[in-house]
Amino acid sequence: MKTLRLGLSTCPNDTFLFGPLLEGRVDRRGLDLELHLADVEELNQALAAGSLDVSKASFATALDLSDDFGVLRVGSALGYGVGPVLLGRPGATMPGPESTVLCPGAGTTATLLMSCLYPRVLRLEQTRFDRIMPALLDGQADAGVCIHEGRFSYREQGLELLDDLGQRWENTTGTPVPLGGLLARIDIGKDVHEVLTAVLSDSLAAARADVPATLPTMRQWAQELDDDMLLKHVELYVNDSTTDLGTAGRRCLAELARRSGRGAAPVVLG
Repeated sequence: MKTLRLGLSTCPNDTFLFGPLLEGRVDRRGLDLELHLADVEELNQALAAGSLDVSKASFATALDLSDDFGVLRVGSALGYGVGPVLLGRPGATMPGPESTVLCPGAGTTATLLMSCLYPRVLRLEQTRFDRIMPALLDGQADAGVCIHEGRFSYREQGLELLDDLGQRWENTTGTPVPLGGLLARIDIGKDVHEVLTAVLSDSLAAARADVPATLPTMRQWAQELDDDMLLKHVELYVNDSTTDLGTAGRRCLAELARRSGRGAAPVVLG
């Protein structure tokens, strides 16, 4: 079996799921895995460039790559009241056609949600997710779409909530927010998809069975080093849909594809 280039993001829900695998506490079942950690938008771009065989990715990118990549049924992040948020400085008004809004990457679901929910806002500028709040505080933009730990720490940073994009999506569609999942090349074959799913399911089960053992790996990569914040992130983003994408996951992916017109919903693998 050839080496599989596997990407995972540095956000806590992914380092939690992958922690036991990274730490050598999980049987790889014969798979030769070359692991790469990066920001999710870097992973989106690497998948599009053909540099990875399997990777965490935004579901917006999954729509664009659905001809070549499917989504594994394990490892997805669906947002139930915890999607991206639109932030501004104190006293900021809702963005309009002339506003500049910072987004965390053209391939992210956060950017796609902003485009779907605020089609009149045309000036979307892309920047790395951890640079958005500092840029807002410096007055470099009118508003910004924040993800990951920023959702929980913006008040302490001195920013205000303009809109909860995730909640707006849920209220509008009746489905959770399809944030991201683990994509795999379709052409690596059904047998490999099934083994990958088993290995990653084992890693998730091991992390849940011994959460303290996974905290050092989570701390190593997190932007927010407070353990309570890390565990809150895991509690909110690692749920039943992470174990198995299920019916809810398939429905929200189909809804994202329909509303965005960006591509077909990816097939579910494994």
